[in-house]
Amino acid sequence: MSLREEIMTAGNRVVFVDGVRTPFGRAGEKGMYWNTRADDLIVKAMMGLLERNPAVPVEEIDDVAIAATTQQGDQGLTLGRTAGILAGLPRHVPGFAIDRMCAGAMTAVTTTAGGIAMGSYNIVLAGGVEHMGRHPMGFDADPNPRFLAEKLVSPDALNMGATAERLHDRFPHLTKERADAYALRSQQKVTAAYAAGYIQPDLIPVSAKTAEGWTLATVDEAPRPETTLEGLAGLKTPFRPHGRVTAGNASGLNDGATICMLASEQAAEEFGLGVKMRMVSFAFAGVEPEVMGIGPVPATEKALRKAGLSIADIGLFEVNEAFAVQVLAFLDYFGIADDDPRVNEYGGAIALGHPLASSGVRLMIQLAHQFERHPEVRYGMTTMCIGLGQGGTVIWENPHYKGAK
Repeated sequence: MSLREEIMTAGNRVVFVDGVRTPFGRAGEKGMYWNTRADDLIVKAMMGLLERNPAVPVEEIDDVAIAATTQQGDQGLTLGRTAGILAGLPRHVPGFAIDRMCAGAMTAVTTTAGGIAMGSYNIVLAGGVEHMGRHPMGFDADPNPRFLAEKLVSPDALNMGATAERLHDRFPHLTKERADAYALRSQQKVTAAYAAGYIQPDLIPVSAKTAEGWTLATVDEAPRPETTLEGLAGLKTPFRPHGRVTAGNASGLNDGATICMLASEQAAEEFGLGVKMRMVSFAFAGVEPEVMGIGPVPATEKALRKAGLSIADIGLFEVNEAFAVQVLAFLDYFGIADDDPRVNEYGGAIALGHPLASSGVRLMIQLAHQFERHPEVRYGMTTMCIGLGQGGTVIWENPHYKGAK
């Protein structure tokens, strides 16, 4: 038996039943969620997920894991538990909060998946929320003075934009022109995906109070379909004079929530639940905090090794676009072209937004939709860089696979 066959038959197989998200808003006073609570965003997403999966016996849900990067105020207080109560789950269903910065929701998924694999859980909910308007990244944090006193990290290692500039420094062939061209394609792909109706089915509308009155948020607020290369070229470089990272080739500051349902394959069969993906392997890895954007590379190598696969086996990639240069570094390492159609088919965070701890499940939602449209693809992956120098990767199998074309 091959390593991959051993992995896929060991323990309880974990399946991705379904996932949804709120539309992502722009952070700040002009954003559509400025007057909306963070916990209300995740509760709305959770209720939407349960409403569209009526076959799920809510009393059988074993745990709820909700991530947030800045766990304070209305996105503190053990979100998994409080959101579960607010969403109407039975009181015996427990919950917890989790934090791995940008990979919070991804870690909520992998942590609960581990519980399924060893038989402790049958059905779980996992996701994340970030209201960056109310809770800016790192707000009120108090880093240990040893980090600087003992020179454990660079003084600006917590500045994600500075780490992206360092990737440009380390790999001079990853030019600003390439980053801008990649960013433009992200905007164009999101526009095309919306026009084709690929994104809207997994969005849960949210009532939001604005200065003009109540509105219903039904689409993402951040995309800029009018983007041009000329416009991108003229943007300021806020992290370094004459730098290469701009607001146009990086993800913005956003508010939003995501949630998904995982189950053991046996539970999915017993309760008649749909299966959109099967988990094959996952891995997290650490890198130098000063160049955190390279994190997806060792995480992907590790996940591939655990799965007994190679990069050539992966037919679809969902790579979080924290910064264009970070995606380009990943693609270059694995010999994948900047415009490879297997990568971020529906666009990514540069256009859609990156509400930190929620983004990992957005990647999974988009990959699940693509799997259904691509029965010729057997394996796909979701991967992302993580603040403080980490990367995370999850490899998935397509249940709709019909064989390569």
